[in-house]
Amino acid sequence: MLTHLHIENYALIRKTDIDFAKGFVAITGETGAGKSIMLGALALLLGQRADTRVLFDTASKCIVEATFQMQNPGVDSLLSSNDVDVDSDGTVLVRREILPTAKSRAFVNDTPVSVNFLKTLGSKLIDIHSQHETLLLGDSGFQTGLIDSLLPKTKGNEGLVARYREAYSHYASLKQQLEALTAEEQQKSKDLDYNRFLFEELESANLQADEQETLEQEAELLANAEEVKQAMAEVAHCLNGEESSVVAMLNFSKSRLSKVANYHAELKALSERIESSLIELQDVADNLVELDERIVYSPERRDEVDERLNLIYRLQRKHNVTTIAELLEIQQQLDAFISSVSDNSRRIKECMEEVDKAYSAVQSIGEQLTAARRKAAAALEHEALPLLEAVGMGSATLRATVEPTATPGPTGCDRITLLFNANKGGTLQELSKAASGGEMSRLMLIIKALTSRAALLPTVIFDEIDAGISGDISVKVGRIMQQMAQGMQVIAITHLPQIAARANQHYKVYKAEEDDSTYSKIVLLNAGERQHEIAVMLSSEPPTAAALQTAQELMNGETKQ
Repeated sequence: MLTHLHIENYALIRKTDIDFAKGFVAITGETGAGKSIMLGALALLLGQRADTRVLFDTASKCIVEATFQMQNPGVDSLLSSNDVDVDSDGTVLVRREILPTAKSRAFVNDTPVSVNFLKTLGSKLIDIHSQHETLLLGDSGFQTGLIDSLLPKTKGNEGLVARYREAYSHYASLKQQLEALTAEEQQKSKDLDYNRFLFEELESANLQADEQETLEQEAELLANAEEVKQAMAEVAHCLNGEESSVVAMLNFSKSRLSKVANYHAELKALSERIESSLIELQDVADNLVELDERIVYSPERRDEVDERLNLIYRLQRKHNVTTIAELLEIQQQLDAFISSVSDNSRRIKECMEEVDKAYSAVQSIGEQLTAARRKAAAALEHEALPLLEAVGMGSATLRATVEPTATPGPTGCDRITLLFNANKGGTLQELSKAASGGEMSRLMLIIKALTSRAALLPTVIFDEIDAGISGDISVKVGRIMQQMAQGMQVIAITHLPQIAARANQHYKVYKAEEDDSTYSKIVLLNAGERQHEIAVMLSSEPPTAAALQTAQELMNGETKQ
């Protein structure tokens, strides 16, 4: 339960500390006094988005801190799994700070935590019902959540909703993956024939990495073969063709010097140099002859080379590249694409099998969930009867129908609808069409009484759930809250004296002016102050003697049953 709340620099609250008792706590005050400001501050501790506009003093930080006292293994497990210290006496200290820079910090038992963790923890500590939440009664998602909160606590039902959501999420993910694979295959199939043609064209070309340069050189030679052969023949003849050739003249020079070499030391060296030149030039002449024999001009070969080069050039232009290496890379990419189409078909088949398997799991768990929901719906109708009578709707009927849907959805394989009939012998209709504003408020109170009990929440807060009701009905509503408070802490912000009188702790919120500023303050009322406050709520300020007497009677529970 909530034992203490500290609020500092929040909206109209400068600084306040509130100690809450067990059972039923009422908070009253004039409209605009700031009763709901406390709920706004408390909502920060439950993970609500922070906003610097709530700072009363924009130069100072806002602090909201709450102390909860409870023994709950689920809360202890949540704290431990998130590296938050667990207090041996069950104390949970939650703190939120909003800095003037708009930065927000959160702590649980002095350990820094995320806002998302606050939301998770808060759902196990407290339930805040605000006025607008009554409108959710007609929402199908709220109605489904209501029935799920009342699922029978039997073996096999543990975590049934979570297991279904997990199974459906897995199924939806696989289905999305299958759709993506199918769309990919359709797109690839459109391009497959063309890409296969391109691949086969490149493959049949049998390109070699270095052949383009070789072919281009050969083409250049073949185009000039006649001129090349003629030049080689002329040079070879010049070197070693006749008696006056270079080789012949060198032989003569060598012979002449060798005869006189012994007469001068340098002549011998010069003779050796001539011999070396002779050997080199003779070798050149021989190579020219040999090369001339190898170069054979063939029109057929020239056509073959030109045709091959034209093929290479055409493929390069087609694929907008300039080298055979790039063509070979494109060939590999096309091959990979064609293979991927085949692989995609295999993956689609495997994914379809997984989707079917996941769908069967969804249906299986969904059937269990539907069966459990039907039991919960029957329990709702049965358990709501005495509560309906207790709030002055003894002739009313509240029923939940659980009808199968054509296909599984995120919340189950069924559709849950709350039906209501306020009058005996009337026709059941959808809740949003059948209940008045006052009836909706009472129905929400009944639902909160049932769900809070089922969820074992330690604290529930009602923010003016009494809207639209008055008179004897308000007495009955107060009695329901009093009964709820026997098993949990109930905090009610109310304008009705009949409800406030039922509380065993009563706070009053009021505005005060200090230092040219207006503040919201909250004070705990003693017995005499409670009587006076309730009497004012019944009449006016100052209260009449009759109002004071009625207030005492309300506080003593001396009202008609």
